[in-house]
Amino acid sequence: MERSSIQHRPTDNFAYSIDAETLHIRLRTKKQDISSVGLIFGDPNLLDDGHWQYDQAPMDLSGSDSNYDYWQIYVKPPYRRIRYGFKLHSGEEELIYTEKGFFEEAPDDTGCYFAVPYLHANEVFHAPVWVKDTVWYQIFPERFANGNPDNDPVGAKPWGSEEPTVDNFFGGDFEGIIEHLDYLEDLGISGLYLTPIFHAHSNHKYDTIDYMEIDPQFGTKENLKKLVAECHKRNIRVMLDAVFNHSGYYFPPFQDLLEKGENSKYKDWFHPHGFPLKGGEWPNYETFGFFESMPKLNTANPDVKEYLLEAAAYWIKEFDIDGWRLDVANEVDSPFWRDFRKTVKTIKPDLYILGEIWHDSMPWLRGDQFDAVMNYPFTNNVFRLVASQTIDARQFIEEMTAIYHSYPTNVFDVTFNLLGSHDTPRIFTDCGEDLARAMLIHAILLTFNGSPCIYYGDEIGLTGDQDPGCRKCMVWEEEKQNRELFNAIKELIALRKEEGLLANDGHFEFLNSSDNKNVVAYRKFNEARSVVILLNPTDRPQSYTLPFETGHSIVDLRTKEITKEGRFELGGYQYRILAFDH
Repeated sequence: MERSSIQHRPTDNFAYSIDAETLHIRLRTKKQDISSVGLIFGDPNLLDDGHWQYDQAPMDLSGSDSNYDYWQIYVKPPYRRIRYGFKLHSGEEELIYTEKGFFEEAPDDTGCYFAVPYLHANEVFHAPVWVKDTVWYQIFPERFANGNPDNDPVGAKPWGSEEPTVDNFFGGDFEGIIEHLDYLEDLGISGLYLTPIFHAHSNHKYDTIDYMEIDPQFGTKENLKKLVAECHKRNIRVMLDAVFNHSGYYFPPFQDLLEKGENSKYKDWFHPHGFPLKGGEWPNYETFGFFESMPKLNTANPDVKEYLLEAAAYWIKEFDIDGWRLDVANEVDSPFWRDFRKTVKTIKPDLYILGEIWHDSMPWLRGDQFDAVMNYPFTNNVFRLVASQTIDARQFIEEMTAIYHSYPTNVFDVTFNLLGSHDTPRIFTDCGEDLARAMLIHAILLTFNGSPCIYYGDEIGLTGDQDPGCRKCMVWEEEKQNRELFNAIKELIALRKEEGLLANDGHFEFLNSSDNKNVVAYRKFNEARSVVILLNPTDRPQSYTLPFETGHSIVDLRTKEITKEGRFELGGYQYRILAFDH
């Protein structure tokens, strides 16, 4: 038994409340080293003649990655207090693992064990309940649709007349989005995520000039109010993009600092390293990256914090938005985000707070900062499986198992899953414009745990390389759209809405693929029902046999075919979505 690989801590993804009464406990061990695990647990105050009175229960193997096995159990401490340890078996060897190390027998001293002192209802992680059922659609407003040529920027190009560049404009606006809301409703979209809409210099608008004003090229505040109202009529939520890490070069306080230097009253709003300020390749002030046009804000400064929190509150109060996506969220101090959460949740308790973080994000997901992050590890692994084809089914399962177990399940259920965005090449381009692979990759997106997002135009096969190539004008002529891809994605969204288990209403697990290591299989289930997703990420036909007896008829949710056989055939790049009652 390899003791050094055994890991647990009584917090975060290893031990957490899923409701006011239930604790989810996990343990990590070396892969295939431990044959079984049991939980030893009880109230620390229950003693009989000086001996601790505890219960024991077996733990389930919940998944394996390339190096580790993961074990789990759900327990309900009757008094909401618990001390616990683990009984491990490997061959003839048995060990007790506790906070104080390893023992041959379970110690009587409760101080040796891991502790969750009390399950507080107000410490349970809660994201807005509506997020699980939401299918998002990301719009880069400058490139979605031009509904009013009168507000076009000077020098705007005719729609789609040339390739996108870092500084050209085509005149996309709010009125254009409003004109195409029926299209989004028909597709099945229930959440709209808009990249920045505030007054800015660039076409991407991540260089804010005024946090309280709409950029004139998008329209007016009345146009935005109408857009939000029209979305809400269609049960579509609206999320805006906030850039609080940095401002734009033409942000008035930064211009004042450029002009007045050390005498500027805004000196402490930024991070100058010397005066006069100098831009260029290596600015002498802190920036996003090393872009002189994006000076980093000092969010620890009380005046900056007050200004930005006032802006965050304003757009909720006046426009009834449903979410904030937070740009470069990991470079802003956590005390700011805690105050941000209190501010916006006081106004609208079910507002969705989404952070842009590309790496392990557990520190921001403890219930005091964000509701979710953009799940780029998911993006990366789905891309490698289907688009670049640099990992196989087994590696994908192992990678995603590690990611899944790195967060509490109630956190992972609302994470923001995406295939592409304004920062990445188009997924259809990444898939070599292969329709079957594009369908398969969207099938993963729309059946996996999390809140899925489609980048505008991906549903019709829009192409494009890395930014700025991925920011093409939306194509509205149906004869130029890939309608087969559109209809496949529309079908998947409809299935997700019809079948609650596809929208995270249950448990999740990868299925044993020893029968065929070329197939990805996962199950979403509750006590009454299971939905199994089978994916063939190869160009060769594959077969897969379910690793259990269902005892009931199995329905293919796409074809409506019914069978009692547990073996299924999949053509190259095909997928199947199967359901059965228990």
